[in-house]
This record gives sequence, structure tokens and C-alpha cells, in this order.
Amino acid sequence: MKLKKLVVVESPAKARTLEKYLGRDFQVKASLGHVRDLPKSALGVDTDHDFTPKYTVPMDKRKLVKDLKDSAKSAGDVYLATDPDREGEAIAWHLMAAMDLEPDKVRRVAFHEITEGAVKEAIANPRSIDMDLVNAQQARRVLDRLVGYKLSPLLWRKVRRGLSAGRVQSVAVRLICDREDAIEKFKPEEYWTIEADLAQSGKRTKKDVFRAQLLQRSGKKVSPKSEDDAKGIVEALKGAAYGVDDVRTKRAARQPAPPFTTSTLQQEAGRKLGFTAKRTMAIAQQLYEGVDLGSSGPVGLITYMRTDSLNVASVAQGEARDFIRDKWGKTYVPDRPRVYKTRSRGAQEAHEAIRPTSTRRDPAQLRSMLPSEQYRLYKLIWDRFVASQMASAELDQTAVDIKAVDFLFRANGSRVVFPGFTVLYLEGQDSDEEKEGALPALTKGETLDLIGLLPNQHFTQPPPRYTEASLIKTMEEEGIGRPSTYAPTIATIQERRYVERVQKQLKPTELGRAVNSLLVEQFPNVVDVKFTSNLEEELDDIASGERLWVPVLKSFYEPFDERVKQAGETVERVKVADEQTDQPCPECGRHMVIKLGRFGRFLACPGFPECRHTERIQNKLGVKCPRCGSELVERRSKKGRVFYGCSAYPACDFTAWNRPINIPCPNCGGLLTQGRENRVECTGCGFKGSADELPAAPPSTAEPVREVVAVG
Repeated sequence: MKLKKLVVVESPAKARTLEKYLGRDFQVKASLGHVRDLPKSALGVDTDHDFTPKYTVPMDKRKLVKDLKDSAKSAGDVYLATDPDREGEAIAWHLMAAMDLEPDKVRRVAFHEITEGAVKEAIANPRSIDMDLVNAQQARRVLDRLVGYKLSPLLWRKVRRGLSAGRVQSVAVRLICDREDAIEKFKPEEYWTIEADLAQSGKRTKKDVFRAQLLQRSGKKVSPKSEDDAKGIVEALKGAAYGVDDVRTKRAARQPAPPFTTSTLQQEAGRKLGFTAKRTMAIAQQLYEGVDLGSSGPVGLITYMRTDSLNVASVAQGEARDFIRDKWGKTYVPDRPRVYKTRSRGAQEAHEAIRPTSTRRDPAQLRSMLPSEQYRLYKLIWDRFVASQMASAELDQTAVDIKAVDFLFRANGSRVVFPGFTVLYLEGQDSDEEKEGALPALTKGETLDLIGLLPNQHFTQPPPRYTEASLIKTMEEEGIGRPSTYAPTIATIQERRYVERVQKQLKPTELGRAVNSLLVEQFPNVVDVKFTSNLEEELDDIASGERLWVPVLKSFYEPFDERVKQAGETVERVKVADEQTDQPCPECGRHMVIKLGRFGRFLACPGFPECRHTERIQNKLGVKCPRCGSELVERRSKKGRVFYGCSAYPACDFTAWNRPINIPCPNCGGLLTQGRENRVECTGCGFKGSADELPAAPPSTAEPVREVVAVG
């Protein structure tokens, strides 16, 4: 009897997709991620003997590992088909060790897209495990453990129990704190601009009017600093004649954006779809591992989503060019395929950018087969990739100089001559940019009518707070972390309450600023952007075989450990100011404060221990209870699971696991709840459907504050 070959991957979804391609001769099993790690209850690193890690199989993975070992014993060759990056290489190495496999029995296979061709080619061309990649991942894991395990107890003693520090997360918090400091120190300066609304002689309809900005007087730049300055200029322009002094038009080309990398995907999904980085990566993982397309079965729709490379396979370029030619015509196809240069040092050039596995799989064809979030992210990836292989847009950009006595105004406009890639996709922006419209056909020497002068007061603005998108962009530019770390880092600093989201912006909490101040003062290297970036480059050198991992760890750890010991003796306890509220204590009347406890934030009376009153903080949903009309609020079960219930509890015990939404059921008018994949269900009649098919929710009447439910 012929032995089946065993293939081990990380997830059940990926396993199902591979089973479809590999057939009966293969058995595919999932490891459910890592099967070995450093222990949770100890450092797990022998710092006296070359930083040897002490890996263990967690209790919840022991049965799974036994099953994998048994399967391997009765199998022919074993193929480890984990993800094609350092983390995936390390998982493969841990699997080999946990399953007691001999190296000569192990076949390491890696593919950047889960398609039949890519999978079968990888199986036909296995390799051995790349220990340089494994050691780079081990070095990162050990570094992170050393920093976290050494600094966290110090924070517990000096600030507050339950805190943590991290090699990358602490630098991210510092960036946010530094930006907040700059905002608070910023002193706005007043300045004025003067614009003129003008029209060709005798033409005064709204569409004929265009706007020009004052630039110069007698050849010198005009920059009024006060209202009096602006009034003086307006007075000097009284009765002036306006005429076209010069018209300049030039043809300009606008190039498409390159296909996505991990960071640009997270940024653009945040801008255009409103997804957090964590959500973006979770959905991208589903698209990569395989989505069930009905009769086609599970299909991997995109290439591997953790990458900093802009490479694109020539086959994919050719397929995209053929699609573009068929849909828009040959004028939309550039003379040769577009090739984008990867700028990031240490980028893994063997990887590809994020792209659809087949351009022919048009998002419109898949709309009915994909949940809303998967469809929207897939369309974003597909649009961006196809646009990246399209012809440039061509514009005529016009600048018109207008004279009024000795003043010079300028109007700018643009007109699309050929739309090129813009028929499909335009990259989003972090800030609003004024769009230039077309100017009327003006000629030199032509007189113009003044419709009105517009003096406008402005103040210089402080730097904006980071959004998730702009923080990821900065982290990538500064070399902090790598594609796999952006999303978990941003999620962690919010979960730790070091940072909070305020209208999509990241703002440090008092706790975050206190921890950051201590780390900056006592461990400047650990939270230094340049130092962290250099360490990332050393990890890249380990991955490429240019450095050994133990010396890198040693050069970091010895001075770090000494500094931790000194700080433990010299640093005084840091007091974190409690966040004040306007909520009066019902027992004594003092204003309650927000404290951080074992189960999260809660309200407490500042008069403790004389007054011990506490209250639970819960979020209002802006939705009324279907039973009693009271406000519905977010709650947590004893095991920490989020659910939703009536604020009038225990008088009303209405609860729901899925989030209630402020849109009535189209069938009975009852309460709708929204669950996974944007699906909605009525708590009354049982109606089920998609949130995308419902009308927009009415404006919420909920106050933008916390709902407080007394428990003390």
C-alpha cells in the first residue's frame, strides 16, 4: 500500500484549499499556528549560555502535536508548507522538532500564492529549512522576550501592576507621545491670504467665475500677517483694473501608484474602507488562504499579504496587460510592463507585492460570493494592482498670471486630456488636498471683471496626531518593525491603554505618557528610533547570513541588563494622575475618577478609603432596548466575552451576543443585530440579510460619553 504524503500548514482554511489541489495522495493537516514557544511563566532564555531558548509545547497544543507525530509516522515524506517568511520558516523548524522528524524526511515548501500551479510547483521543488531565516526569527523572539520580561516587572514596581513594555511597541508609543508634546507646545501664528474671484468680461454666471490668489506686489512676495495688513492691501486694490498678464500650459503625466505592500495596504484600507490595521490583516489572511467560491471550492484570491516587496511576476504583469487591453483598449496599456523598485532596506525581494492571484477574477464576478468585508478589500487590492499596470493619466496644467496695478495674482487649473489609470483607481490621501478645476480659455492681454476680493484669516496648525495609517507609514520609513509587526503593535498599545483612538486619531493616555517618560529617561536606547532601526537591520543581516545571531543579542543584552538593575535601585515610583470625570459620586458628591483595574477601566470615588463607591464603565450604543426602551450598552461576561444588554438591568434582562444597530428591521420594524461578515438578524421576527442592503442608519442620539452602571 502506497503511503500518503503528509503536508502541514498553519490553518484549517489553508489546509482545505491545498487538499483541493493535491488530491488523494496527500493528507493535509493544520498546526493552528506555532506549536512551540518560550514558556509563559519564566524567562525561558539561558542568558549565560549563548541565549539558548527553552521552548515548550503549550498544554493546549499537546494533543494536536501528538496527532501530527502519529500522522508523520504513518506517512511517506512530510512537507512543511508554512508561510513564506521568517515566522513561517520558524514554525516549520518548530514543527520538525516537536514532531521528532529527522531532517532528511522533511521537505520544506513555500509558495507566495495558493493556486494550483504555485502549490504543485512548490511540492515538486522542496528545499531544506533555511536556518538563517529561523535564527533571525529566534533572535527577534528572544530580544522581545528579554525586553518584555526585564522591563515589565520594573514598570509594575515603579508605575502600576499589569503593565508591559516591548521593543517595538514602546517606540511606537514614544512616536505618539512625542507628537502630542509637539502639539501642546505649538504656538499658532496668524497669517492672511487674499484671493480674487474673477470672470471674463461680461460673463458672471457661477460656472464662469474662477479664483486667483495674490502672490506678489512690485515683484516681492506678499504675506500679510494681520487684519490691518490685509485691509491695507484691499484698500490699495480698490478701483484696480484686472488683466491677464501671462498664460502657461504644459502637458503633465500622472503615474499610477505601485501595487500594495503590507504597510500601504493597511494605510489605504484605513483611509478608504475605515478598517483598522488588525482587521485588514485578518481579512487579507482569509483571502490568501482560500475563500469558498461555490462550485469552484476554496480558492486563494490574493498573494501573501506580509511583504515589503514591490516585485510582480512577469506572468501576472502579462495577464493584467491583456485584461486592460480587452476592457479599456490598447491606449490604456503602456509600451512595456511597469516595474516598481522596492525602497525598503532588507525587503525580501524574492517575495511579490500583494496582488490578485488572477486578474481575470474580476471583483464584480465575485460580489455575490464574498462577504462584504472580503469583497471590499479584494476589490481594493485588485483595483490597485490592475491600475499599477495601466497607462499614465495625462493632464494639461495651466497657470495664469493676472495683474492689478502693481499686484500679481495667479490662478491654477488642470484639465484631463487622457484619464489613463484614473478610470479605475486613485490613491487616497492622509490630508485633504485642494483639487484644481479647469480654467476658462484665457488669453494674454484679456481684461477681467472683479467679482469680489476675499481676505481670509488663517493660523498655522500644529502637526496632526497620528492615525493608524500615518503611524504605519512612519514606522516603515523609520525602519521600526517589519510587515508582520505593524498591525499587532498598534493593537497592543491600544489594548494596554497606552494609546486611545479619538476620532480615528491616536492619542496617548496619561498612563502611556507616564510609562514613556520613564523609559525615555532610563532606557533611551530601547525607545530610540534610530537604535531600533539599526537593530532591525542587524536582524535582516542574520536572515541573509551576514551576521550570527548570538553576538547581536549579546551586544544588546549586556548593557541593557546592567541598566535594568540600576533603574530598579534608583528610579522612584511614578504616580499616574487619574482621569477626571464630571460624574458625581452618589455617596459623597466628589467627582469620580477613572481607574485601571484587573478587568479594565472603572469609575471610583477619589475619597477612598473613606468612600469605597465604584461603578462600571460601559459604552452606549445609541440604540433603544426592544423590550423597555432604555439604552443598550456594551458589557463583558465573566470570561471577558463582549455582549450587549439593557442599561436597566436587572429590571430588564434583554441581551444579545451580536452588536445591535440603529436600523429597524425591514420586515417587522424590530431590533437588528450585526454579526460576522456584515450579516444582520432581527431579534423579533428572525429576518436575516446583509447590512449592505439596508438603508443608512439615522443619526445617533447617543451622547458621545460613557454609560455608567452602578455596581458599588
